[in-house]
Amino acid sequence: MTARPEILFPLFADLKGLPGVGGKTAELFEKMGITKPRDLIFTLPHSGIDRKIVGSVLDVPLPRVATVEVEVVLHKPPTARNRPHRVMVRDEKTEFQLVFFRGGGDWIRSQLPMGQRRIVSGKIELFDGLAQMVHPDHILTRNDAEMLAAFEPVYPLTAGLTQKTMSKALAGALERVPSVEEWIEPSLLAEKRWATWMEAVGAAHAPSSGTDLSPAAPARQRLAYDELLSHQVTLALARARLKKAKGKSSKGDGRLRQKVLESLPFDPTGAQLRSVNEIEVDLADPFRMSRLLQGDVGSGKTLVALLSMLIAVEAGGQAAMMAPTEILARQHYASLSPLAETAGVRLEILTGRHRASERQYILTRLAAGEIDILVGTHSLFQKTVAFNDLRLAVVDEQHRFGVNQRMELAAKGQAVDMLVMTATPIPRSLALAQYGDMDVSILDEKPPGRQPIKTVMVSAGRIEEVVTHLRQAVAEGKQAYWVCPLVGTSELVELTAAIERHRMLRLALGEENVGLVHGQLAAHEKDAVMAEFIAGDLPVLVATTVIEVGVDVPAATIMVIEQAEHFGLAQLHQLRGRVGRGRDASTCLLLYDTPLGETARARLEIMRETEDGFRIAEEDLRLRGIGDLLGVQQSGLPRFQVADLETQGELMRAAQADARMLIEGDPDLASPRGKAVRVLLYLMERDRAIRMLSVG
Repeated sequence: MTARPEILFPLFADLKGLPGVGGKTAELFEKMGITKPRDLIFTLPHSGIDRKIVGSVLDVPLPRVATVEVEVVLHKPPTARNRPHRVMVRDEKTEFQLVFFRGGGDWIRSQLPMGQRRIVSGKIELFDGLAQMVHPDHILTRNDAEMLAAFEPVYPLTAGLTQKTMSKALAGALERVPSVEEWIEPSLLAEKRWATWMEAVGAAHAPSSGTDLSPAAPARQRLAYDELLSHQVTLALARARLKKAKGKSSKGDGRLRQKVLESLPFDPTGAQLRSVNEIEVDLADPFRMSRLLQGDVGSGKTLVALLSMLIAVEAGGQAAMMAPTEILARQHYASLSPLAETAGVRLEILTGRHRASERQYILTRLAAGEIDILVGTHSLFQKTVAFNDLRLAVVDEQHRFGVNQRMELAAKGQAVDMLVMTATPIPRSLALAQYGDMDVSILDEKPPGRQPIKTVMVSAGRIEEVVTHLRQAVAEGKQAYWVCPLVGTSELVELTAAIERHRMLRLALGEENVGLVHGQLAAHEKDAVMAEFIAGDLPVLVATTVIEVGVDVPAATIMVIEQAEHFGLAQLHQLRGRVGRGRDASTCLLLYDTPLGETARARLEIMRETEDGFRIAEEDLRLRGIGDLLGVQQSGLPRFQVADLETQGELMRAAQADARMLIEGDPDLASPRGKAVRVLLYLMERDRAIRMLSVG
């Protein structure tokens, strides 16, 4: 499968073949990412104008667009330069003016001959008590009136491009839309009562009211599903290809895991045991594992990771765990070391900071198979790092690594199984969009002994009270984080705020009691302050958001977040998760500036109500939308033209189930429906899927 189906040729032709599109117009379209008719038909109207004919301008609230039949009463040509040409017209109930600042008098008279009846449509406004329409959008005879849609779609534009040009080009593009074989599963099509693809495209571009512009409108829903299905088929093909790739069966005998479990002072949660079991089944399979372990803050992912790595070691192989930062890598190493020692497993850490001789010693032992588990940062996938028999690679906080970095680590062994972990609960629709090719294990229980965190909203005007309470807490031997405001894109302003707050707290609490970490510190300085805080020698740590993910200090029981209203919910949840990790009751103070906007208040109220990260993630998506939630830089999430992940999560779930079932039963897309889906993949420009099919 290498050539695009002939039926789609007209949609992938040159834009300049469309009515009204010359070289300059084509350049304007290109600015909008529109380079062919196919792009135009997926550019849907974002709003519409009601053009239904009314009897009189008195029948509509002004100002607004009105369409009305009038009789031309009088022309008033301009009396001086730069004055408009005015035309008095009469509808059923009143007279009003049409105003023209451009266009010659002869042209205006030809359009609006005296005593004749015309239909005019445009924005009516009151000016000096008289209703007027400046430059009507449409002037039509009664015979031509049917050319005017009762509800006119309005399209996104770029400077220099008009609605008229857009509509004209679109009309030409819509004529090229072919009738294609149905690619949607018949029972779903019947259940949803969706029209054919061709009919849905036509309907989406001919809305009859505002309701037809909503994502829930049947035509738009159908087109959104087509887009989601093509995406999920691509992921299902990738997953099938991975499963087809020769894996290595790793069956453990349980002896090492048993030693670790017996040494724990608590029983693992049901969710932890279930996840380890799912991973064990995958590792025993002769196919490659690609699994996402999604766990809320403090749900015990590290234990699941260790038990999974021990399966690989029990089977005679090695495992690696990659963390995004040195602090996190060292923390994983510190927490895994005593458990590895209990099991008699050889654990080592490799970061960019080892001296050459130390590094060489570790690499030699690793290649000889004398290290069972290696923990490290991205330095793990450098070319000089060679394993003896790497079976399982665990990647922590996946969103900090690109797909390519995951692949490089997987290439360190033969058919390495991959376990990806994230502590950021992701709304289900986004998880399916981003990780639809992976199997998912979810940790939705907290380990026993975890204390609930009391979350309180405090106005910034009461900061002195907060400092007084903090002084008391420090006197009682407690530890606290103080997170400084997130200041947009300016690291300098953020840094200044942190330094200023650090100075103020040192004066209030004593110099020796307050430390500072921020992104500009050298790694060894940052580590030194963190080590002091972790050891309990430093009561208060002032920080920018560098402490957001993974830092584990069980003794810290107070979290102060300044200007909390500027943080997203997921980030607030991550920060709050730094406390409540020990046996003592913990508090999170959300300091906010007044007045507080409605959305910001809603965000902080949710934080006060719940500690459930998955509920928080769904609320964050609802309140902020995808753009804000993930940030512009977030990679890995596909861009959809029609589908709306904020409201169409159910469609995404249906598309994933359908795509997986289709590819399992028809991996080469050779059945009649499979061939129709191939056309869909070409239409949606899913080049990756097409390449996978071509390769086999």
